[in-house]
Amino acid sequence: MLRFRSLASLAALLTFSATTAALHAADTAPQYVVEDNDWLGPGGSDIQSVIPLLNRPNVSVLGLTVVMGDDWENAESAHIRRFLEIAHQTQIPVAEGATLPLVNTVEATRLREQQYGTIPWKGAWGGLGSIDHTPATQPALGHLPEGMPHLAADATHAAEFLIRAVHAHPHQVTVVAAGPLTNLALAIRMDPTFASTAKQLVFMGGLLDASMTSVTGNADFASDFNMITDPEAAHITLTAPWASITCVGNVSNDIMMTPALMNRMDAKHTPATDYLKRFFSPLPLWDELTSAIAVEPNLVTKSVDAYMDINTAPGMDYGHAHVWPDSTAPKKMGLNKVHIVLSVDTARFLNEFVAQSQNAMGQH
Repeated sequence: MLRFRSLASLAALLTFSATTAALHAADTAPQYVVEDNDWLGPGGSDIQSVIPLLNRPNVSVLGLTVVMGDDWENAESAHIRRFLEIAHQTQIPVAEGATLPLVNTVEATRLREQQYGTIPWKGAWGGLGSIDHTPATQPALGHLPEGMPHLAADATHAAEFLIRAVHAHPHQVTVVAAGPLTNLALAIRMDPTFASTAKQLVFMGGLLDASMTSVTGNADFASDFNMITDPEAAHITLTAPWASITCVGNVSNDIMMTPALMNRMDAKHTPATDYLKRFFSPLPLWDELTSAIAVEPNLVTKSVDAYMDINTAPGMDYGHAHVWPDSTAPKKMGLNKVHIVLSVDTARFLNEFVAQSQNAMGQH
């Protein structure tokens, strides 16, 4: 029989037990996730970003939504639906969304390059090449090297899908945004309660002090593509009443997909790992890290909270992120404090990403 020296020691034990039980319940509580992305494929950071969300016992992926950005929206939708087929994850719905930014256009971007210099990566509007022959609107879908999908897209528009998801699970849905924020801005304008009904927003973008990085490193990696593609959507999204916003920006440039890492992933051959190996792309793990942090926030080892907004004024600063401390933040502007990730446990992230890629296959 246990003997307690005092009622205080018994009370302390009971408090510890209750706290432990609460922490265990939090660890095992279901996490509902919707990922919104510009699913450039085949392979690469966009497609690979779904891997940290798959086959986790406490993570329920309610759906994937598609936004124009790295490619035209119809091609992105086809690529992610084809990957879900290859990985036997066809239970996850894919909802198609915005095919153009809210305000920004091909012609405006062409003029901006003439005035302020080349934008390294233009995604659907020219990639790493010229924007000169880019059509003003989405062209017809062409052939996919990995094969055309049989899985149909969900009938619901992405913005409406996002709204329905958060209202089906109030204050429990994490929205992971790894592309331009157009779909989220549309959802916010359609339903002013959308952001406040979600649990949190975790987004990839908001690069800070990137001008020198563009000179000393890879200019493409410093362009903050997600924000400059649709600055108005980014402003609308970041000033909405989310309970929590996490920014995965500069830190995501520091972790690369390498041949050695891909070989580790493909050491276990599955249709999913063979697909990833076939379409290997040596780029930073931008979106993969974002989705991993969304469901495993203790990967973050250092962060700072600051007010953030995206500049929507015409000029060379269009689409650039700005941050302020409490003392200098603009007043009455509806700004939110954002958790800006500064460092992560890289070794743990990579080890878990390898394991998750090998376990990405669903059931037949």
